[in-house]
Amino acid sequence: MQNQLDMLRIFKVVAESTNFREASKRLGVSPQSVTRAIKELEELLGEPLFYRSTRNTSITEFGKLMALRSESVIDQMDALFQLNKIPDTKRIEGAVKITMSSSLGRKYLLPALNDLVKDYPGIQLDLRFSDLIDNVVTDQMDIGVRIGFFGESRNVARRAREIKFYIVGTPELIAKVGVPQQVNDLCQMPHTALIDQNTGRIWPWTFANEPDCLPTAPAFITNDPEAELEAVLAGMGYGQLADFLCAKYIRTGQLVSVLPDQSPEPWGVYVYRPQRGPVAERVRLVFDHLVKTLSNVNLY
Repeated sequence: MQNQLDMLRIFKVVAESTNFREASKRLGVSPQSVTRAIKELEELLGEPLFYRSTRNTSITEFGKLMALRSESVIDQMDALFQLNKIPDTKRIEGAVKITMSSSLGRKYLLPALNDLVKDYPGIQLDLRFSDLIDNVVTDQMDIGVRIGFFGESRNVARRAREIKFYIVGTPELIAKVGVPQQVNDLCQMPHTALIDQNTGRIWPWTFANEPDCLPTAPAFITNDPEAELEAVLAGMGYGQLADFLCAKYIRTGQLVSVLPDQSPEPWGVYVYRPQRGPVAERVRLVFDHLVKTLSNVNLY
């Protein structure tokens, strides 16, 4: 029979993994050793901890409760023996799967994550760049970053910052077609349009005090926000762009904000993860780092 604390450590890793084989790779032991430890722990507790299939392992309700309690026990024991030791960042290891907006992710989050991995070399990042609204549970992602509105109770979500939208055009475009004085003027001028990748339809322009406006004859259409930015910078038309794309160009004078009193309510940027069992230390570390990074991003 194995030491009870060792069994708890093995159980914790299995609870954070998709199956016993993945847990064995993370632990550096054979799958048989993992199976034996879990079986002994279940016999000791008198309750099943996992539902097993040939491909996946799902934790039972009793297992979830046990995982929450065992995590605090393990943490206390580790803290007791680490009183005189410098924390070993190499012990935090394993894959973290993240889905995030392509534009926001590449520009601001990827550099911050690369810096984090330098301090925690045992963490393996699996990044999926997409502007689709991903289902983190179905796609087995650990963390998601979403721009917009969030109302899903299945996830633990943190609103990290706000995204503002500006109607912008180049000085050359303004000299050519003029400055719109109201929303109706804007609709008659050259403008760009962005395709919503979730629906395949054009995103409507939203305003503070006017009804939404659907671009009807855009000079440029794309499903990529950065391509739309390039079209606006080229003077092809006015565009309604997120601040993380256009703020620095407004500051340098390459773009001019028009109809500022019609800027819509800001959208939230959320970092979220599924509510499933205990949270691995590596996932919690990356989650908190993403929240901190987004909260401190200087767009200007």
